[in-house]
Amino acid sequence: MRRMLLAGAMLLAGCSGPTGPKMAELSELPANIPVRTLWQASVGEAGDAILFPALAVGGVYAAAQDGTVARFDAATGRESWRVNAGHPLSGGVGSDGTLVAVGTLEGEVIALDAVSGEARWRARVSSEVLSAPVVSGDLVIVRSADSRLFALDAKDGKRRWLYQRTSPPLSVRSPVGMVADRGFLFTGLAGGKLVSIALANGGARWEATVALPRGATELERVTDVVGLPVVAEREVCAVAYQGRIACFDAASGNPLWSREISSAAGLAIDARYIMVSDDKGTVHAMDRAGGATLWKQDRLFLRRLTAPLALGREVAVGDVEGYVHFLSRENGAFVGRVATDGSPIRSLLVRLDRGFLVQTQDGNLYALSTQ
Repeated sequence: MRRMLLAGAMLLAGCSGPTGPKMAELSELPANIPVRTLWQASVGEAGDAILFPALAVGGVYAAAQDGTVARFDAATGRESWRVNAGHPLSGGVGSDGTLVAVGTLEGEVIALDAVSGEARWRARVSSEVLSAPVVSGDLVIVRSADSRLFALDAKDGKRRWLYQRTSPPLSVRSPVGMVADRGFLFTGLAGGKLVSIALANGGARWEATVALPRGATELERVTDVVGLPVVAEREVCAVAYQGRIACFDAASGNPLWSREISSAAGLAIDARYIMVSDDKGTVHAMDRAGGATLWKQDRLFLRRLTAPLALGREVAVGDVEGYVHFLSRENGAFVGRVATDGSPIRSLLVRLDRGFLVQTQDGNLYALSTQ
């Protein structure tokens, strides 16, 4: 049976409208931490895609929906090369500093040389590529919209293994991330599942349940793991839309703790906290050891937040109007705010050596720092 896909915009739009709750308006902050723009560049509009930039070996690799892929120096923003892949892009970018991989609406994977931008190879997967490919060692891991995971040889694009499982008839259309760590791939799946897969052969090491579907209708029962799982020393954590946030032992998949929460964006982790943006616009900080709430910031109601990014003393989060908000790590109070170009920030905020990177839907890149 062909799967139906829920547009991510339906989930992220919330109830804001003429007859529903209103998106929170921003008030003046009594004090702002200094926020510096280290550099700014443009790659091109993302359109209805969510295109993640990638940082690898001193380079930032970014893409636009029209097929543009470009490399910028991570320290200065100077453009190194710019090419067009020849097809509209829907997923990207993944890179290890040697190879750059992007995916298309038609299920094509395009690999480029990271130094020159020249095409290396093209391969086909089963359907549209929504997520950024993972380039790890001699593999390029690609996730198609039908939840299949393809491991392609980094040298020529030939298939090395395929992982697939039964999926529910309705799911979130979102760029669910993948993390390669210590020889395994961690990713969430439709139906509230989180899996750990051996990179060597595609075998499942374990499968864990983040959340179980609930409700009378198919729409109410959509419970998909979203965003990028976070992997720490011993645990891996993930969050599900209309579900829970949960942490598991990374080696065994045994559950450590879980909390009821719904997110369409994802989460972040630091030495003490797990932080998540829920689907109503509240940022939560929970104790990493057991999930107890430490603070929450609810004054960004329905602003369609990105996943948080932990920056040390601050936590950064982007919103639908192109603002980046800075919260105190200790208590969640607002400590700063900076505007970009006014278009939505939907992709992950990417950490840089001296700050972090924001890519807007209009295709502008901002390297920002609070140091």
